[in-house]
Amino acid sequence: MPQRITAAEGLSAVDRMPPSDTKRWVASRKADVVRGIREGVVSRTEACTRYSLSDEELRLWERAIDAAGTPGLRVTRVQVYREVFESRH
Repeated sequence: MPQRITAAEGLSAVDRMPPSDTKRWVASRKADVVRGIREGVVSRTEACTRYSLSDEELRLWERAIDAAGTPGLRVTRVQVYREVFESRH
């Protein structure tokens, strides 16, 4: 059976970056920003400026992804993953 490719997977890293005026930060958009930084699409400084994020907030997103993947970025999952985050840092 051929593997299905979603629309997001077919886009380049640049195209997956959220718009600069993003107000609602769902887990997938947070993950796109972290992925963009890690793939060199945007620097940390550029991402913080573009999205009005603090470096601390961006680090929290990175830690959440490293500890639990994209689901760890869900606001409702913070309590569930808190123990995982704290044990790794």
